[in-house]
Amino acid sequence: MTSFQSTLGEEEGIADELAQNQRSISIAEFFEKNKHMLGFDSGARGLVTAVKEAVDNALDATEEAEIAPDIYVEIAEAGDYYRLVVEDNGPGITKEQVPKVFGKLLYGSRFHAREQSRGQQGIGISAAVLYSQLTSGKPAKITSRTQGSAEAQYFELVVDTDKNDPEIRKSKETSWDRPHGTRIELEMEANMRARQQLHDYIKHTAVVNPHARFELREPGLDEPLKFERATDQLPAKTEEIRPHPHGVELGTLLKMLGATDSYSISGFLQEEFTRVGQKTATKVLNNFRDNHFGREMSWPAVADADELEATIADAVSGKGPEATTQFASGVADVLTSRERTSHYELVDIVANVAEGVQEETGKTFGKTVRENAVEAAWAELTHHEETDEGTESALVSTIHAAVDEATSTQKDDATVHGLAERLARKFAALEDDRHRLSRKALRALVDDAADATVEYDDAAFGETARENVTDVLWGAMRTVPDDAPPVREVADDRDAASDLLEAMRVTDILAPPTECLSPITAELVEAGLRKEYDADFYAAATRDAEVHGGDPFIVEAGIAYGGELAAEGSVDLLRFANRVPLVYQRGACATTDVVKGIGWRNYGLDQPGGSGMPNGPAVIMVHVASTNVPFTSESKDALANIPAIEDEIELAIREAARELKSYLKKRRSMQQRREKQNVLGQILPEMADKVSEVTGRDRPNIDGAMARIMNNVSVERRVEDGEVTLSIRNYSDRSEQLDITDIVSVEPEGLNGEANVVDLDGEWFVQWKPSVPSGESATLSYTVGADATFDIDVDGVEKERLTVNA
Repeated sequence: MTSFQSTLGEEEGIADELAQNQRSISIAEFFEKNKHMLGFDSGARGLVTAVKEAVDNALDATEEAEIAPDIYVEIAEAGDYYRLVVEDNGPGITKEQVPKVFGKLLYGSRFHAREQSRGQQGIGISAAVLYSQLTSGKPAKITSRTQGSAEAQYFELVVDTDKNDPEIRKSKETSWDRPHGTRIELEMEANMRARQQLHDYIKHTAVVNPHARFELREPGLDEPLKFERATDQLPAKTEEIRPHPHGVELGTLLKMLGATDSYSISGFLQEEFTRVGQKTATKVLNNFRDNHFGREMSWPAVADADELEATIADAVSGKGPEATTQFASGVADVLTSRERTSHYELVDIVANVAEGVQEETGKTFGKTVRENAVEAAWAELTHHEETDEGTESALVSTIHAAVDEATSTQKDDATVHGLAERLARKFAALEDDRHRLSRKALRALVDDAADATVEYDDAAFGETARENVTDVLWGAMRTVPDDAPPVREVADDRDAASDLLEAMRVTDILAPPTECLSPITAELVEAGLRKEYDADFYAAATRDAEVHGGDPFIVEAGIAYGGELAAEGSVDLLRFANRVPLVYQRGACATTDVVKGIGWRNYGLDQPGGSGMPNGPAVIMVHVASTNVPFTSESKDALANIPAIEDEIELAIREAARELKSYLKKRRSMQQRREKQNVLGQILPEMADKVSEVTGRDRPNIDGAMARIMNNVSVERRVEDGEVTLSIRNYSDRSEQLDITDIVSVEPEGLNGEANVVDLDGEWFVQWKPSVPSGESATLSYTVGADATFDIDVDGVEKERLTVNA
């Protein structure tokens, strides 16, 4: 029976016909039909994306020129379309570069640069130009003036999608009131349904760029939205770095090996990677040798040095008794003085002793004699023979000690001895009599011996025991000194390159330098939140740099809580990458996944069901700064789920959340103190009245009782004949630093202590800053004339821990 698949292609010319329809397309033509991939999938989102791309470019340009950004965004109705204008005060763009920057996709200067920037691929702003011409048919209008230029350059252009090249419709010099900067004007099919997302983007951009000033004008706004600077401090200037050895992928490593000019692996590591010097390169090379050549097992010398000497002497002939004895005893002495010796170490020992004897006796110990001596000595070190009682040898005794060290005390000696015997046989049967093995091959020997032990002795050797035995034996093996292959050979050998990659990954290497990154810093994260959110509490954290895929990254987190923040519903989550807000695809973002996975009840926030987004009056922000941010798509709306980055996001959030937990705990404690004081404030006077009534005595003085009961700091005023005394008593369990200001209506005199007096329009502000240890008192005093009035203000102590009778 003939299958359908077997008849495909039987018609003459069908392949030729298909071939004629195949052709390459430009990247611009591809995105012309797939503009949704870049975030231009609707009129509402397209407008937000166009604003985002233009503002991101403006911020990058101004920061690179070390200019504090002033960015103006205007949206206006233009007939059936919307007109978008974005202006900046950056360094401007040269006449030759303007058409390519705005009219050619994948044209930019940052794709290969290993340093932090908002843009990478050179797609964003040219994609906005493409979307504009597709929806309105009108060209983009660009004005740019470089610093020091008398005139600005004006262009009207579109993207030629067939060639992915700019098509200039108009070009001229023009005047412009800005001394330098760039302006882009686009008309596009759009709407204002995403007004909230647009406002969020500008506001959130202001949060993570507190050094920038923004102004937004749009239809329906009576006044423009303005976001002022919170600091004049510009982000730290970044410097390009080389990749870090940790996280580089095999394909990338092969490409780097093929492109380098270095001959040796050591030179390649030091030239092509950051944080790799001579010492680190040597460590990587040793790990590479372990992977590529394997290690050699080292064995202890036999206890009987005379027998070892005789064995070596028997292997030497024709050198005379004196020279032979000196040589054999010299080798035997060195071997018996060492704890363990591998084959290559034995070769070196024999060579060194032979050269010494040659110098003293004049007898030549050539290659053959040395090889015979090595063979004889090695056979003695690894002596192995079968007896009626079992296998008894140097191998068995050595391996027995290793197995006994690695396994639990629950294993009886017979079981341990059985595994040691079987492992000894495995070593004795190796084709390579130097006992050279990779770790993987060593583990295979251990597994085979353990399986046989389980089968014949009915003894259990689980995964942990096997790994422990492997670790102990691997620790007894020696890294070989074989010369590493040159770079060209490694580049042509995938297995060798894989060995090198593994060696790089297991070597401890310093974290990459952070000069290539420009984190916001915890201080400015908090400043940005304070500028845009009216809250009661703020906290921020910046993590140390980590590595993913050879690229360093830093994660920062901030939390604002309380105040004017909405108390109902989920917290507001702000996601950022390289100082750019991620407005869309929140549910597909790694940041959201991490926030949902944290147990927020432990930090004082409500979390229905114990998982998911927490509720409460809070804003949580996360910023990832990297030389290569792993986005889920070309539209750069969400971070990919990379475990290394997710771990750092969680640690940063938890660091800030611990401060929130302390604040909320303290706030609850203060609230309980307030409630207790309110109750006492009602009960104490009633108790005093009742005591007076029952005893018939004067009502007891309860002025200081509240402070004593609550362990508060008490401040009391007494005025007698113009003498004003402020008595401070610290009933708490810690020293307190107070800031006391007494506002007096007449000029005070005779002040004690370190007081400062300021006259403001007929009122005198008397200021002290006394430190009062726990359980102790302080007295402040001054004199005034008659009819003085007083108003006291005490800072430095929470109001709930303060009792003032003044």
